[in-house]
Amino acid sequence: MGKRIAHVKQHKDGTWAEPHLLDDHALDVAKQSSIFAEFFGSGSWGYAAGIAHDAGKEPQKWQSYLSRKSGYDEEAHLEGKPGKVEHSCHGAKLTEELLGKGIGRILSYCVAGHHAGLPDWYPDEAGGQSALSFRLQKTTTEDVSQELRAAIMKANPILPPWKFDNNGLDLSLWIRMLFSSLVDADFLDTEAYMGEGKAEQRGGYLLMDDLLKRFNSYMAGKIASADKTSVNALRHEVLTACRTAANLKPGHFSLTVPTGGGKTLSSLAFGLEHAVKHKLRRVIYVIPYTSIIEQNAEVFREAVGGDQVIEHHSNLDEDDSSSKARLSAENWDAPIIVTTSVQFFESLFAAKPRRCRKLHNIAGSVVILDEAQLVPTEYLAPILQTMNLLRKHYHVSFVFSTATQPAFESREGFNGLPKDSVREIISDVPYLYSNLKRVNVETPQDWTKATSWEELAAELLKEEQVLCVVSDRKSCRNLHKLMPMGTFHLSALMCGQHRSEIISEIKQKLREGLPVRVISTQLVEAGVDIDFPVVYRALAGLDSIAQAAGRCNREGKLTKGRVVVFIPPKKSPPGILRKASETTSNMLKAGLADPLDHPIFEKFFADLYWKVNSLDTHEILALLKPDPLECGIQFRTAAEKFRIIDDKAQKTILVRYGDGEKFIGILKSMGPERWLLRKLQRYSVNVYNRDFITLLSQGAIEQIIPNVFAVTTNMQYDKITGLIVDEMPDNPELFIL
Repeated sequence: MGKRIAHVKQHKDGTWAEPHLLDDHALDVAKQSSIFAEFFGSGSWGYAAGIAHDAGKEPQKWQSYLSRKSGYDEEAHLEGKPGKVEHSCHGAKLTEELLGKGIGRILSYCVAGHHAGLPDWYPDEAGGQSALSFRLQKTTTEDVSQELRAAIMKANPILPPWKFDNNGLDLSLWIRMLFSSLVDADFLDTEAYMGEGKAEQRGGYLLMDDLLKRFNSYMAGKIASADKTSVNALRHEVLTACRTAANLKPGHFSLTVPTGGGKTLSSLAFGLEHAVKHKLRRVIYVIPYTSIIEQNAEVFREAVGGDQVIEHHSNLDEDDSSSKARLSAENWDAPIIVTTSVQFFESLFAAKPRRCRKLHNIAGSVVILDEAQLVPTEYLAPILQTMNLLRKHYHVSFVFSTATQPAFESREGFNGLPKDSVREIISDVPYLYSNLKRVNVETPQDWTKATSWEELAAELLKEEQVLCVVSDRKSCRNLHKLMPMGTFHLSALMCGQHRSEIISEIKQKLREGLPVRVISTQLVEAGVDIDFPVVYRALAGLDSIAQAAGRCNREGKLTKGRVVVFIPPKKSPPGILRKASETTSNMLKAGLADPLDHPIFEKFFADLYWKVNSLDTHEILALLKPDPLECGIQFRTAAEKFRIIDDKAQKTILVRYGDGEKFIGILKSMGPERWLLRKLQRYSVNVYNRDFITLLSQGAIEQIIPNVFAVTTNMQYDKITGLIVDEMPDNPELFIL
């Protein structure tokens, strides 16, 4: 390959560094990609993809393009930008020519997509120029050297690691895993050249054995200092059960524990013990709401050390706008990852390199799905199939952790996980529920009469300490306006840092026995560790009522707490939330005495899933099923359709709350850095696209760097209710992050 160039960079003083040579880059990427892919038995495939990925940079046309006037363009290697020259498809075509359509087609998807993303095979309705079938027809390889051709042949990826089921997602998931290995290796090697010290900042994490020792020491101190109450005794039983079950063979597990039973730390105990026992690489904790990711990440940092935990939930870093932005992407290389359902599940079906980059690091992990019942139903079929494949081929164990266990196993009319494949960690779940029952639930006497916000506010004023949970942000604001000054407000219009501070203040008042009233959306229900004597909950799914009840008499200090279910003046938003609410209403009307009775949740979820129009609403399974003739897979279309949060419907805005002001200023002057984007996750708010456009037209927000926006002044952010926006009709499903 000679002295061909892969990358160039300019020093801060304006001089140009020695170029990054193409043969060095290709070999280093191949070696690293092979190491990544070997974890799932595909090392030779990862190596071949690495050797071939930049074959298009060999021809003189591309080399001449890279050299510019008085020097170089350090972003010239990025495709998909105006004026850039494609180089990815040369290697893709070369793999098919050298290795045949079977093996070559697998690699061609990876190589062709390593900058612009995994492509569709077939053209879409708008045209075919981005389709791989079209790009391969228009690409020639005659200028690629014999040396590179020989290197690709030498890689010799002859046999796949297992026999694929071509009727499902098996092949497409494997291609995406190979793709992840390639792009992470490419990013890391590029970063080592371009990043000036960034590569040295990666790694340095403890081994899982050492993390477990840290955790056990922390838990020993915590147990020794805990009050000797019956609730804490039961929490210790849960912890012991998790440690015992960690020795079982990897696979699917359920952790069914009532709210307040200590699931968070006990599930981490399982994860660490299980990883050490079975030589797994990391624990990934998946949380449904951004509102609690900060809280749980902080708990884990306290237990094992802050430098061992990555908290990743923002889409601030998803744009491929620059070389610097690409190098700031997360690859989940830490031993403990705390992320959101959106990040985790959308990444599993993503096409863009920066979103797929982390996938190979999911292999060999313990994945804990906190509040597993909140897995989005419209994507449930492809999610369950993918989870089963990760268990089967990628050494992943899943823990479904919740008080309201969903019915994920296959049964008549429902194609889920294999029957009897989910093992329960708690040996006697009914005993645990009976002994952790701490509340009485009051349900409406008259199912035809809604309670007005004014009537509800008057009831809440009778209580000194009370939490009221409603189903959407607009209702939350309307009810909060009717409450006296000093009433707390919690919703997703408040940035994560703001919510954390308010929750800390609420906890302090509760500890001191002071009056405290809180109006909140359902974000408070999943994992927020607060303890009220009285909780009101707008009619919702049985799982939501149970979660709200988990914020009542949590520590068992009262004989029984009081949970009041009321019919709000506004119905639950259309879709799954309304179906869940109607299912609950029907069950209660039919004579269900106790909405927290453990056995009813399986029936509730079975009924709910049956009522959902489709568990694969966007036909993801069909798009990712390879056709038998061409191995045609529609990667990009599937990724665009698999959007738990439709990024066309919402935007992220940075707010100048607290240190947000400082970090926005740094972003504006320095551009995207990985550490900075992590910090800014705590100072971001999601809004509907229509509201975003309104704020932009009013001059209330400004673009800080390409595609990243922030409020222009502190005036746009209220210290009580958060971002000031006149919202369209609310659908909180769009904001379950």
